[in-house]
Amino acid sequence: MASIKQYTTKGGKTLYEVAVFIGRDELTNKPRYLHKRGYNSKKEATLAASRLSLEANKDDLTKRRGFTFKDVFEQWYLGYVNTVRESTWAHTRNMFDNHILLYFGVRGIDQITTSMLQKAVNQWSQEAYRNYKRWFRFTSRVLKYAELQGYIGMNPARRVTIPKRQDKAGDASPNFWDKHELAKFFSYIDPDKEPEKFTLFRVLAFGGLRRGECLALTWQDISFTDKTIRVNKTLTQGEKGRQIVQAPKTRKGRRTIPMDAKTMAALKHWRVVQLQKYMALGFNTNKPDQLVFATMHNTHKYLNQPEKWLKQIEDAHEIQHRITVHGFRHSHASALFAAGATIKEVQERLGHEDAQTTMNVYTHVTKGQEERAAELVANYLGF
Repeated sequence: MASIKQYTTKGGKTLYEVAVFIGRDELTNKPRYLHKRGYNSKKEATLAASRLSLEANKDDLTKRRGFTFKDVFEQWYLGYVNTVRESTWAHTRNMFDNHILLYFGVRGIDQITTSMLQKAVNQWSQEAYRNYKRWFRFTSRVLKYAELQGYIGMNPARRVTIPKRQDKAGDASPNFWDKHELAKFFSYIDPDKEPEKFTLFRVLAFGGLRRGECLALTWQDISFTDKTIRVNKTLTQGEKGRQIVQAPKTRKGRRTIPMDAKTMAALKHWRVVQLQKYMALGFNTNKPDQLVFATMHNTHKYLNQPEKWLKQIEDAHEIQHRITVHGFRHSHASALFAAGATIKEVQERLGHEDAQTTMNVYTHVTKGQEERAAELVANYLGF
């Protein structure tokens, strides 16, 4: 797009100038023009404008064709980090660095085809059963950005068929324990010899806290008078794996959880032991902002510490049905449902943003509930 204007020099001569549109500024999005003047006739100016427009389009196309997938990802990522929390964008960065960019990073953005993407997602579905859909979704987001910027004509990811997850044959081991399995687990931990370990798992199982919420707790969050735990922060991973404390995962994540007497007693016992133990190490832990669970240097524990403790216990006692640390949260939800709690009550206690999350994730029932359901049907039918 070009415009031609007539102007008069100081000497009274009539000449022409052209202004050729060459794109928009990447920061301000304002139009940019190339100005040339000194043409003797409108025809000469028109020909010059056509030539300059062709050159500008050619230069722009050359620049766009020079972009690799990684180049475009970096552009997209600059905007993305302003829309999510640090833990989220750090996790996304790791996903691209360790997986997506290894596959597409050096490829020209305009050379990526639907068949390439189909091959990639097919391969990912075999290698990363839980994550392949997320990897493809973010790959498509970068390509959509490229489409919007005019780097490619159409997002080739639109025509890809996402493989369906194929469940493995056999019964999957549920990631939760029933009350008998939980009781057995806690019998393996001596609360007098290992009060911190016992208390941490007790808070997870009887409070339903997320791992990061538990490790971020300070003593001012514990009310021995009201028998409650206040959740208002979480420990998570930020950029380059460093641990950071940030707001809870969801708005509903800020909550006050009523606790049972035995868990509060375990916390109180650990509080006394901690004061003595850390005093010997040179730390005064008698302060409100003291971490409930800390390292020997009185800093936040590593996020994988509870998982290590759990595996040690499972290995030592040859526990066959194994769960993750998050499985204690699942166990808590299952116990709530078994005890007759409503969806709303479970949602509020676990800090889910909406009831649908509670319904989607915690649909398990305990063995006792299944047996009771069978008895109810048999009694009703009566034959």
